[in-house]
Amino acid sequence: MSEPTSAAAPYVTLLPNAHLTGTGVDSLTDDPNLYYQSGDIAWMITATALVLLMIPGVGFFYSGLARRKSALSLLWLSVMATAVVSFQWFFWGYSLAFSHKAGKYIGALDNFGLMNVLAAPSVASPKIPDLLFMIYQGMFASITVALAVGAVAERGRMLPCIIYMLIWTTVVYDPIACWTWNPHGWVYVMGGLDFAGGTPVHIASGCAALAYSYMLGKRRGHGTQALNYRPHNVAHIVIGTVFLWVGWFGFNAGSALAANLRAVMAAVVTNLAACMGGITWCLVDYRLERKWSTVGFCSGVIAGLVAITPGSGYVPAWAAIIYGVVGGATCNYATKLKYFLRCDDALDIFAVHGIGGLTGNILTAFFAADYIAHLDGFTVIEGGWLNRHWVQLGYQLADSFAGGAYSFTLTCIILAALDFIGKWVPAFKLRASESEEILGIDDVEIGEFAYDYVESTREVKSLDEDEYGPDGHELTSIEAHEKNHDSTGPLMLT
Repeated sequence: MSEPTSAAAPYVTLLPNAHLTGTGVDSLTDDPNLYYQSGDIAWMITATALVLLMIPGVGFFYSGLARRKSALSLLWLSVMATAVVSFQWFFWGYSLAFSHKAGKYIGALDNFGLMNVLAAPSVASPKIPDLLFMIYQGMFASITVALAVGAVAERGRMLPCIIYMLIWTTVVYDPIACWTWNPHGWVYVMGGLDFAGGTPVHIASGCAALAYSYMLGKRRGHGTQALNYRPHNVAHIVIGTVFLWVGWFGFNAGSALAANLRAVMAAVVTNLAACMGGITWCLVDYRLERKWSTVGFCSGVIAGLVAITPGSGYVPAWAAIIYGVVGGATCNYATKLKYFLRCDDALDIFAVHGIGGLTGNILTAFFAADYIAHLDGFTVIEGGWLNRHWVQLGYQLADSFAGGAYSFTLTCIILAALDFIGKWVPAFKLRASESEEILGIDDVEIGEFAYDYVESTREVKSLDEDEYGPDGHELTSIEAHEKNHDSTGPLMLT
């Protein structure tokens, strides 16, 4: 067998595509596939499908955390977010975020209705065409909105939320995505590092959820035993977590925008951070409750995934351990913030996504390494503190707080305007009435249920009800168990 030669062989023999603009080529006379690697195309289509899988994952996760009388509404909102945002993304969203003629803050409308979006290289990478980048980033926009609208849990109405989805994606998500990922955006030009959405996805959605929670007000019975309930379906939480965990490989590794070693490293750190986040959250909870909480583990997995997102294409494998531990612990303690903020963030979206995204952005300033970014063969960065690039922390903080403040402020304005219109047009009122809240959003707004039964009594009873029977005698442990099982069990519909 002959020895390998020392001369480096070319990786690909594709036609150069830097000169392609507009639709790229005339497909009747030229083969557009000659300009791109089929492996890159195949991987990015797969990554797009994986990100789409995350959206019902969000729905199942949120649904399991809520009470069963509002479980279906959260699943419905998640999948509806995909439909509404995909519609918006087709017409003007993609152009506002990733136009080739974008400014520092927002794109132009030269790609309105996907005009001239086809075979030319994408604005983010010459490895894939515009059309593929469009559908991939459309999934990012969809899941961001799905994360944010979980804030309507158990008291928000559906129609105003749908209108909010359309407006919020246009005036909040698209500009933040533009300034973060478009080469013309101010964060990109400044040198901010956000591989897969620490600010556009997580900080933006977390702060939007916080604002939505404030604008809706607290649920009926907030601060009393009336809301002292356990998640109604832990199996849904586990299913949602698994969907998210699997899909996050497309979310982070797909952000390399090609099938290369940088994508592989992003997959490695994504999985490690998720594992360490779950372990850390579990340990923190066990310290207080002496229980190995399934919900706690799942919450920690999500916290680790959120934290690693901005740094997944920049940091070495060992750093993922730190991301998972710090992200899991920080988000766990951040769940207490809602009490200080006097806000009913029912699903802790701000704690996990807002604070988790901020944590990930800050850690990226410390652990970003130039040699990891260059695993794709062409990306050049100055790195973070590992490369003695101290100013990177300032860039990350500027990006984080600008995105969070912008999302929170614009969300308040959008919702205030909708609720103001609701004074004359009831359909625009943000919040369900007290009687509707008691019945449950599933019954009032959808007319269907997640299950074929409804609860027969309230979820929470007084201590006396739990310990004594109707004739006043103290219940035995077996009687108490049977009584609790009967009162919270299903009432079959006929």
